[in-house]
Amino acid sequence: PKSPCNYFIFPLILSAAVILPCCKNSGSKSAEDKIEARTPVTIVSVSDKPISETIDLSAVSVFMNKNIIRSATTGTIEDISVTPGDFVSRNQLLFTVKTREAMAVQNTQSGDSSLNFKGIIKIFSPKEGIISSISHQNGDFVQDGDELAVIAEQNSLVFILEVPFEFKSLIEKRNTCSLKLPDNSVIKGIIKGKLPEMNVQAQTISYLVKPVTSSRLPQNLIAVASIIKNSKENAAVLPKPAVLGNEALTEFWVMKLVNASTAIKVIIKKGIETNNEVELTDPVFNPSDRVILTGNYGLPDTSSIIIMK
Repeated sequence: PKSPCNYFIFPLILSAAVILPCCKNSGSKSAEDKIEARTPVTIVSVSDKPISETIDLSAVSVFMNKNIIRSATTGTIEDISVTPGDFVSRNQLLFTVKTREAMAVQNTQSGDSSLNFKGIIKIFSPKEGIISSISHQNGDFVQDGDELAVIAEQNSLVFILEVPFEFKSLIEKRNTCSLKLPDNSVIKGIIKGKLPEMNVQAQTISYLVKPVTSSRLPQNLIAVASIIKNSKENAAVLPKPAVLGNEALTEFWVMKLVNASTAIKVIIKKGIETNNEVELTDPVFNPSDRVILTGNYGLPDTSSIIIMK
């Protein structure tokens, strides 16, 4: 008679025959998965270059000197030779005014050609500048001393820079800044002085910045003034995305490659920081060191990576 054990041994052998290849395939698949589990990254080297940290403040252009053109007589405006926005030179004709006396003679001439009194007064620009406003039009009657126009002196244009009081000592250490205009052009500005009164609400001090440019800038132009806070001529610099930090921003690090497929976490200390770059003050990096630029977020220490070209 067959032993009862025979009924169990054969199924067990069949099960083992099926399970063993499966285990072998499973282990092989895990090994393949482990090889493929590499984070794609791009890399960058530490640069030795100048870096500067700036503060950006708003500035508005104004003309400090304006010449009021007044009528030199009582009479009627016969001709206006300029329009608002025109640039005028010194001694350029602006207005022609017929005197009240000439008007009276003209009304009583009655065809008598012997009365040839014209009474025309010409008014010229005392200085070069821009016509910012005109107060009358042709045919208007004006009194002696009435305002006819205003000329803003182009060379008197400055930017009023509003500086919070806490930056007062910083501004007074500097005599220059850069002015970024709305068209993204950048010009140099020279800090000439400050106005004696503070803005009571904003608690800011108004400084005068003279633009260094040959362009004719208009009044009420808003610019961004960048003033250097800190700078270094030779600093170890990385692009900002290469530097990581904890949520409290109390610790910072980079992921540095030790070989072509492994990156380690290196704690660093930051120095000057701009919108795009960060200075590394510790530890010292070599120009040949490679640091992960993208793909570094969330990577643990000794991560497996693959470098993307």
